[in-house]
Amino acid sequence: MLSFMEAKKRKNKSWFLLTGSLLFLVGMGLVTYDYISNKTINNEEQKALEEFYQEEIIVESTVDTPKKEEVKEQVKVNYVAVLKIPKISLERGLVDPNSYLNNVNYNLEFVKGTSMPDEDNGNVIIAGHSGSARTSYFRKLDQISIGDEAFLVYHGNTYSYKVVDIYDINKTGKAEIIRNKNKKALTLITCRHGTNKQIVIIFELDN
Repeated sequence: MLSFMEAKKRKNKSWFLLTGSLLFLVGMGLVTYDYISNKTINNEEQKALEEFYQEEIIVESTVDTPKKEEVKEQVKVNYVAVLKIPKISLERGLVDPNSYLNNVNYNLEFVKGTSMPDEDNGNVIIAGHSGSARTSYFRKLDQISIGDEAFLVYHGNTYSYKVVDIYDINKTGKAEIIRNKNKKALTLITCRHGTNKQIVIIFELDN
């Protein structure tokens, strides 16, 4: 016959095991939910990228044909451009600057006042998160060096750029952009992870 203290110890042990099992199951559930959610978002983003390229092809192949407008209406376009940086294996769609998704918390962001690639001597300015979050699309941007290439696909054209300058600035909410205003430029901005600095990378159109 068990003593009162032994019975109490067994009861406490059972409660401990039960509580531990429940916490483990809850934790596994949260991890599984996060994995499934991220996978779903990634699939949707990949689909949007494919649709963007499909639209680019349709626009090129239907110029001066009677059915141009009819075909375009059948295609849903989520991205207005795509940024590609081969060195860091980045290929990312960009939404319209006026879209609510044009925000670093959702995607790469066209910074307010940005130009588009086809504007004379304009500067396409794009910001993104570094770090380890799912939306840290510029996490490898600090690996970029002078002379590296980037490409912007926009309105059926591919604009090729090369890095001409890289510098750090203090993280103040404003970025001083130093560039040759007589050339078309692409400027990428992200935080230098673990510091209060930001990296500014200046590309110029490669003629």
